[in-house]
Amino acid sequence: MTTQTPGWQHKISHHLQLGGIETAVLDNGPGRGTRIAWINTGAGLRYKVVIDRAMDIADAFFNQHSLAWISHSGVTAPQRITDKGVNWLQTFGGGLMTTCGLSHVGGPEADEYGDRGLHGPISNTPAEIISIIQPDPVNGQMEMSITGIMQQVQVLGPQLVLKRTISGTLGQARIRIYDEVINKGNLPAPHMLLYHFNMGWPLVDVGADICWEGNWTSRAGNPDHIFREGHPYKKCAAPMDSHAGNGEEAAIIDPVAAADGWCTCGVHNAALPLTLSLRFKKEELPVLTNWQHWGKGEYVMGLEPGTHPPTGQAKARREGTLIMLSPGEAKHYELEIAVSS
Repeated sequence: MTTQTPGWQHKISHHLQLGGIETAVLDNGPGRGTRIAWINTGAGLRYKVVIDRAMDIADAFFNQHSLAWISHSGVTAPQRITDKGVNWLQTFGGGLMTTCGLSHVGGPEADEYGDRGLHGPISNTPAEIISIIQPDPVNGQMEMSITGIMQQVQVLGPQLVLKRTISGTLGQARIRIYDEVINKGNLPAPHMLLYHFNMGWPLVDVGADICWEGNWTSRAGNPDHIFREGHPYKKCAAPMDSHAGNGEEAAIIDPVAAADGWCTCGVHNAALPLTLSLRFKKEELPVLTNWQHWGKGEYVMGLEPGTHPPTGQAKARREGTLIMLSPGEAKHYELEIAVSS
């Protein structure tokens, strides 16, 4: 049996001829001073990790096609003022992935346990990078990764820490995300987490398929123009006047898992052709939200695996579903994105 020699063997001087990780600092616009990392998989997929925004993923491209929806503001520097009320929306850059949590996902609310802004403060939190591992293809090392720590902590209060590793294999159009949420404090701490994946044009376009399986309910407050039986709610719609401003709809889904425990959802655009699949473990993230906002100039579709639906800590507490992490306890989450044409 013979092993095929890679076409680049003895022909490259630096791994960046194939791919790898480059860190930089933005120097203009609302993101000025924000640390980023560009990751090139060497297989057509390249994406921007925003180090100062919880290592969330902003721009993402496969060959010439953009995958993510980018909001009007794009990448912005973190601002703690946006942790309050709905101010989160002022610096919501969209992007392929925005993290929501770590103790609340959903609209702003206040009760005897405190005030909580829209989707929590974690996406507004800079990371301390503790590791960057570059590929070394000449020596057979094709793996690459970046690891950081984000602290959502309060003196005399909850001490939640997110340790995130984003990794991939040179030559594969995949992103692997491995998160660990740890209670570093001395008291039990409430925990909720949601991954806000935001797909945009041209991946998302009229007639493209939205792929997920499972029983679903229309989110409370929906006008039910989209999420109703008999309507093609799994097809991307044309821009809609009714979605101007805050017009939107969402479905809360109980996703079906395969025999190995993994759930799969995504988008298939046969016209390009282009497919993005998102995989996650049902045991870790039992709820999937499908957000559809077909506004003119704000054309986006979201797939959002989470520990809970985005209906808030107070409701989860009332319903007895709120996760309480004991001191020293950790929760682990794995997700994988794959892109193909």
